[in-house]
Amino acid sequence: MIAAFSLSPSGGTAVDDDGGMSVAVAAAVRVVAESGLPHQTTAMFTYVEGEWDEVMDVIKRATDAVGELAPRVGLVIKADIRPGHIDELTGKVDRVMRHLS
Repeated sequence: MIAAFSLSPSGGTAVDDDGGMSVAVAAAVRVVAESGLPHQTTAMFTYVEGEWDEVMDVIKRATDAVGELAPRVGLVIKADIRPGHIDELTGKVDRVMRHLS
């Protein structure tokens, strides 16, 4: 499965001096990177690929990491659940790009 998730911390030490949330987001991205699962971070979402239980565990731990910096955390998850398919984080994009040539 591929899950795209976004965490929105509110309050606490999660807010940067300029009003951004990069410190809290970095805490979440660190959890994802250290998981060893295929992942990608964009301006709006972090994508992680793996089996259901391992992906959800990473999302929970990333949420907990942000929760250590903020008293309130919003979480949005979108998932593509396609059993038997791997390497879809790049495979889906590659198939689309072939049609642009």
